[in-house]
Amino acid sequence: MQNVMAEQQTYSDNSLLLDAREQSVPRGVVTAHPLVIERAKGSEVWDVEGNRYLDFVGGIGVLNVGHNHPAVVNAVTRQLGLVSHACFQVVAYPGYIELAQRLNQLVGGDEPYKSVFFTSGAEAVENAVKIARARTSRSGVIAFDGAFHGRTLLGVTLTGMSQPYKQNFGPFPSDIYRLPFPNPLHGVTEVDCLKALEQLFAVQIAPERVAAIIIEPVQGDGGFLPAGPAFMQALRRITEQHGIMLICDEVQTGFGRTGKMFAFQHFNIKPDLITVAKSLGGGLPISGVVGKAAIMDAPLPGGLGGTYGGNALGCAAALAVLDLLEHDALLTRANQLGEQLHARLQQLAEKYACIGDVRGLGFMLAVEILDFETGKPDAALTQKILDSACQEGLLLIKCGVHRNVVRFLAPLVTTDSQLDEALHIFDIALARATGRLG
Repeated sequence: MQNVMAEQQTYSDNSLLLDAREQSVPRGVVTAHPLVIERAKGSEVWDVEGNRYLDFVGGIGVLNVGHNHPAVVNAVTRQLGLVSHACFQVVAYPGYIELAQRLNQLVGGDEPYKSVFFTSGAEAVENAVKIARARTSRSGVIAFDGAFHGRTLLGVTLTGMSQPYKQNFGPFPSDIYRLPFPNPLHGVTEVDCLKALEQLFAVQIAPERVAAIIIEPVQGDGGFLPAGPAFMQALRRITEQHGIMLICDEVQTGFGRTGKMFAFQHFNIKPDLITVAKSLGGGLPISGVVGKAAIMDAPLPGGLGGTYGGNALGCAAALAVLDLLEHDALLTRANQLGEQLHARLQQLAEKYACIGDVRGLGFMLAVEILDFETGKPDAALTQKILDSACQEGLLLIKCGVHRNVVRFLAPLVTTDSQLDEALHIFDIALARATGRLG
């Protein structure tokens, strides 16, 4: 064992570790970039060879407050000396209760709200569905094309993309129905989507059998597609009319990413339930469901929980994250960064014909890459752009049903100079991928 440990400690380049990864980790877990990260701070990471990269992925939207924020590190370190884990179903601890109070106020304001905590976004989604079904005594759930709600079996069923998520993993849970999501670039209007909902009620499932409609206010993995205010308000009216729970999946959009604490706040609505995860923990795994108290109390005692749900370290990190978001002007910063990034991406769209669209909300922005001759999604070119950016020191990832959208999820603590550097690299990557730079 000592020899093995010594050998592991001698790894100092990416290739050796990636070879070990190939031998030890199944191929189903994809790593987007051929790098092994040793340390990170703010919006920067360094691999085991000492190379620096700008991280504009942020753990896929997990690090809105940046890597290793001192406030998060200090909070977790302090909690580690008190209680690391106890399981809330056995004994309560202050952090869980305080975090619930904070989120209830942030989401519900003066209305009575309650929160329950889990470990992953998929767990939060599954439990939101359980709560909605318990409240309504109905089973039907409506989700959207292009949605992403997790990799568990129910999460994959709700997810509106066939590959790579569904593969041959079926049969899938029943009573899940699907609607188109507004996508102006590809000719899908909000009116089309609302008509599809009427048709769904008429021919597939009556509204009195629907427990919930679940929607990402801005689709994440589906391509950074924002739902418009009129569309979200129409869904709210329809769900209230029929006693259907409206669930907003804020796993990726929450905690300042769109310029407000939660994306639903852009639309002048209040959902019945929201799911939270990712940036809530500032790098630690914690998720939750926040909702109206009467709805949250629908499951009987014992119906909700999980061994690690609301882990004490995760709660401590989350409380530090909320302090940072509320007191460090990060929401203002998100809007400033979003305006700068949007303006620069628009300039690049004028320069490169392959950029078919610039879209998003706040600092949650993306560009859709199209074949400039056919106008069709170009996944191959998208990958070339990502690879070129990585080679120049910028980490980005793709999304979209056709995997032809480059998304930007940089931390909200990104500096102006880091943003300028990233966009300069992105310009070079576009030029190289399109043949405009040798």
